[in-house]
Amino acid sequence: MPPASAPRRAKAIKIRVATPNDLAAIVRHRRNMFRDDLGSSAVALNAMERTSAPFIERGLREGWYHGWLAMASGRAVAGAGVIVYDWPSNPRAPEQTQRAYLLNVYTEPAFRGRGIARRLVSRAISWARRNGFSALWLHASKAGRPIYSSMGFVPTNEMKLQLR
Repeated sequence: MPPASAPRRAKAIKIRVATPNDLAAIVRHRRNMFRDDLGSSAVALNAMERTSAPFIERGLREGWYHGWLAMASGRAVAGAGVIVYDWPSNPRAPEQTQRAYLLNVYTEPAFRGRGIARRLVSRAISWARRNGFSALWLHASKAGRPIYSSMGFVPTNEMKLQLR
């Protein structure tokens, strides 16, 4: 059950575009996302923060990381981001030489179940459409999969070989 101070409805939450000044909140959400989803150790999470923070900061400054934060009482309680990266085109979108990848979707536990993640993902989808992307990619956590499926995301034929 959420604390009494937590807003009861998603409407009390304001969504805004993230800036480089929001780096600490984005990195905090990324850390908590991996802690909650994978049960990653503090040592692994600390190492990830050291490398992720400068990467995300550079992306925000250079314009290839686009983020949104859900704000409650002036504090970021949820967030999502899209990274744009170079990728060879394919027959479905021969003019497209970049991909848009949705990541860092996280809502603090006290604010879950209010549609905040859905609102953030909707913002990301709208942004990707406005910017001419033919698809939006993501890696879905088990908890996030129902939300993404309900928004039209489908499993793909990708596979992975874990090298270490």
